[in-house]
Amino acid sequence: MGKKIVILALGLVLVAGVAGADNNKTGTAGAQELRIPIGARSTAMGGATVSDVTGIEALFWNPAGAVRTQGTEAFMSYRGYIADMTVSYFAVNSPMAFGTIGVSAKILSLGDIIVTTETDWQGTGEVYSVNVPVLGLTYSYALTDRVSFGATGMYVNEQILQTKAQGIAFDFGFQYIPGWRTLRLGLVMKNYGPRMTYSGPDLEFNTHVPGDDPQGANRSLALTSANFELPSSFQIGGTYDLALGEGGTGVIGVVFQSNAFSDDEWHFGAEFGLADRLFVRGGYILSDQEGYIYGPSIGIGAKFNLGSVTGSLDYSHTFVDKYFDDVPEVSLKFGL
Repeated sequence: MGKKIVILALGLVLVAGVAGADNNKTGTAGAQELRIPIGARSTAMGGATVSDVTGIEALFWNPAGAVRTQGTEAFMSYRGYIADMTVSYFAVNSPMAFGTIGVSAKILSLGDIIVTTETDWQGTGEVYSVNVPVLGLTYSYALTDRVSFGATGMYVNEQILQTKAQGIAFDFGFQYIPGWRTLRLGLVMKNYGPRMTYSGPDLEFNTHVPGDDPQGANRSLALTSANFELPSSFQIGGTYDLALGEGGTGVIGVVFQSNAFSDDEWHFGAEFGLADRLFVRGGYILSDQEGYIYGPSIGIGAKFNLGSVTGSLDYSHTFVDKYFDDVPEVSLKFGL
C-alpha cells in the first residue's frame, strides 16, 4: 500500500512539473488572493513547512496535514499586506470518524477606493470598499500511520461595484514519513481550477447600434471580458527535526515551488524551540523573478494552556524591499 502511494505521489510530481514548466505566461493569472500566505509560524519560516505543518494551520499550506490533530481547533490570523491592504483569516478543524473536516474563510481587504469618472477624475465624493473572500472546505485522511492525504475546495468571489468574477479552486496534498530518522516529506498542488471571467451590470450599456435604422430604438449591449487562469503551483519539500539537548528542539525545512505563472522559488526555514513552549523562527524565499519584493522573514511564538484548552500565539515579520512597508502577521490558535 505504501509503495503504491509513493508511486502515485511521484506521478503527481511529474504532472505538476510539466504543467508548471512554461514561464511565458508570467503575470497573466488572476485571483492572486489565493497565493497570499496565512499562518504566522509558516510565514516566519519562509513557507518551508509543506511536510511538517499539522492540524488547522495545514488547511492553507498542505491539507494532508490537517488530519494530524489532537482535537477540534480554531484559528484566527491577521496579516498586514502591501499597499495598505489587510488579510483576515478564520478557520475551524475537527476530527471525524471518517477523517478530518476543516472550514476556512480568508478575506482580503483592499481598503477604501475613491470613485472617479471621466468628468470627476479627482473624485465624486463617493467612496467604496473592496473585500475579496475565499471560502474553503478541507477533507484530510490518514491512509496509513505514515501517509496522509488531503484536499481543499475553495470558492472565490471578486467584486468591484457591480462587476464580479466567481470561481472554484482546489488544493491536493500528501505528507509522508519515510521512517529514516526524523525526515518528513510533503507535496501539494495548489490553486487548480477552471478559468474565471468578469461580468455584471457595469459592463452593460444602452446605445444605438451603428448601421441600424436611425429611427430604431437603442439596444442593450454587454462588453465581454477576457477570462483568466488561476495562479496554480506545485510544491515539494522536506523537514528534519533536531534534538538540541536541555529541552531544546529544532526544525529545518526546504521547499521547491514550481509556479505556472511566475519563476520558480526555493523556500528555506528554521525553527528553534525551548521546552516546546517558546519558539524563534526564520526563513527566506529565493526567486529569480524580476522585481521580486520579498526578503527574509523572522518570527516568535509561544504555546500555553488555559485549563483543558491549549493554544498558541505566533508573530511573523516579512521584510519587503523597494516600495512597500514590511508585512507583519499575528496568529492565534485554540485547541480542545
